[in-house]
Amino acid sequence: MDQPPKSPDPQPADAGGSIPHCYRHPDRETGIRCTRCEKPICTDCMVDASVGFQCPDCVRSGSGTGHAPTANQPRNIAGTAVRGGDPRLVTKILVGLNLAVFALVLVPGTGDRIVTDFFLLGAWPAPPDFVFQGVAAGEWYRLVTSMFLHKEIWHIAFNMLGLWWLGGPLEAALGRARFIALYLLSGLAGSALTYAVAAPDQPSLGASGAIFGLLGATAVLMKRMNYDMRPVIALLVINLIFTFGGSNIAWQAHIGGLVAGVLLALGLVAAPPQRRSLVQYGAFGLVFVLVLVTVLVRTATLTV
Repeated sequence: MDQPPKSPDPQPADAGGSIPHCYRHPDRETGIRCTRCEKPICTDCMVDASVGFQCPDCVRSGSGTGHAPTANQPRNIAGTAVRGGDPRLVTKILVGLNLAVFALVLVPGTGDRIVTDFFLLGAWPAPPDFVFQGVAAGEWYRLVTSMFLHKEIWHIAFNMLGLWWLGGPLEAALGRARFIALYLLSGLAGSALTYAVAAPDQPSLGASGAIFGLLGATAVLMKRMNYDMRPVIALLVINLIFTFGGSNIAWQAHIGGLVAGVLLALGLVAAPPQRRSLVQYGAFGLVFVLVLVTVLVRTATLTV
């Protein structure tokens, strides 16, 4: 999420090909490996085993569980059942939604009104004047709507490329419901920190908070799968340099989204199997409560 007008705000790019492809479906990226032969497998090929996942070849050969491939329903790294269909469905919907809103913003006259009515604005006019517009005036929807707003072509291009590159593998690894929750809560955390720290009358917009959340979650998953962390660390460092070195960039949104993405991903992939649901729901609940408290406290300071 950036402050208009802005200078280019580079978003996370593909981590240098560090994510392998399924040995049976070379066009599919995956973060999962067979626990027996260590071949990369996609969510359609992996078979749930007593420890981790196995490929169909190991299951058929009897080197793994000894069960037929249909004996256990495949599960992703977050422990949820793998569903059929397009593994990038939610990612495509999010990209399409952002592009649709951007198309409306380009409409002469109407576009400017959409931006003004839905970008993130803490309070206007700024205290001590009476506040009648912004989140502090009760327009909480701006915390969410601002995540889907972009004014410049380079802005939405960087954000949508980041969403496409990072979203597909994460959606396949976490499942659709958890992925969309990760995306929205990361973006909401970025909005909340921007609201809490930035000048109350400074408008901001963009999906950067959510994208940084996906970047943080990708780092956690790569660590969990014992992949080489150097590419994603380099990518993160580069983006943080631009975040704090550029002008008119809402660094609060980037940091808020990044921290939320890391916390949520830790809850999703590090939970013990016997308490997986409790830990995962608890992680989402904790981040939501932190966001809510942040917004309430900031609102109180702007309206007293």
